[in-house]
Amino acid sequence: MKKTLSVLTGAFVATAVSATAAMAASTLDTVKARGELLCGASTGLPGFSLPDEKGNWTGLDADTCRAVAAAVLGDANKVKFIPLTAKERFTALQSGEIDVLSRNTTWTHTRDTSLGLNFAGVNYYDGQGFMVQKELGVKSALELDGASVCIQAGTTTELNLADYFRLNGMKFSPVVYDTSDQTVQGFAAGRCDILTSDQSQLYALRSKLDDPSKAVVLPEVISKEPLGPVVRQGDDQWFNIVKWTLFALVNAEEMGVTSANADDMLKSTNPGVQRLVGTSGDAGAKLGLGANWAYDAVKQVGNYGEMFDRNVGPNTPLQISRGLNALWSKGGLQYAPPVR
Repeated sequence: MKKTLSVLTGAFVATAVSATAAMAASTLDTVKARGELLCGASTGLPGFSLPDEKGNWTGLDADTCRAVAAAVLGDANKVKFIPLTAKERFTALQSGEIDVLSRNTTWTHTRDTSLGLNFAGVNYYDGQGFMVQKELGVKSALELDGASVCIQAGTTTELNLADYFRLNGMKFSPVVYDTSDQTVQGFAAGRCDILTSDQSQLYALRSKLDDPSKAVVLPEVISKEPLGPVVRQGDDQWFNIVKWTLFALVNAEEMGVTSANADDMLKSTNPGVQRLVGTSGDAGAKLGLGANWAYDAVKQVGNYGEMFDRNVGPNTPLQISRGLNALWSKGGLQYAPPVR
């Protein structure tokens, strides 16, 4: 009996390994066969994922997808962006409508453990805040008892908002919208006293107002909101590809590899740089990709610091400092395991 059980167990393991291997290759094979990455994006959020009038998407989340496309297909432009509301985003990923979700999505326990999804890392450390009309003279969120609050449906901000007001003995009236655009339009039209969302979104949404100087973001941050790309569970190879593309961008900034000097770095004698750009080691092969996967991502999209500065940094309309999103070596939280 013991021998039979051992044989059956071995057969089960072999079958499971075989099934896992088959599933593991599916998204990569599908993307390669299609020749295009399907990226779930927001319906339009400045600094993160926003199309212009010609349909060209910009933003930190958009660039994350472009980096994956460069690593997998060798071309950062081979991305089709699919705008999704907060309520639509997880179903779209679960059903296979998209290959990766890169849409200012908070990594939480419930989402990570009960939706059949894997978070591949954090491309922006955020926290929930409040934006109010300056003319109200409000200086603190603790002055907001009885306020009406514009909020986007299907987000963690709804739950955080309820927790914060309950803990501080305050009441509020929610005014719920499906998209961030509708939310800021409601705020601009005076349908609510305050708008709450992740602070990065507040700065982005404030930039959409006719006169952004008339709205202020209050100092309180009431939650942790680690945002990052998401993939389906059951495809470890694809999970690794998205995760290590993000890690490669952070490692590139730490090593000083940029879009401008990537070609020169192919001649580097630094062993760490050599492994990153693919002139030594087999990091690409272990992901099922070519040796230049990380080189292509950095060369075509830039390292993490370049992406941050270009999309949300101090010289953009959002004017966001690095803060928690600085490298770990500069006092921030951005830290990537080594490529070796």
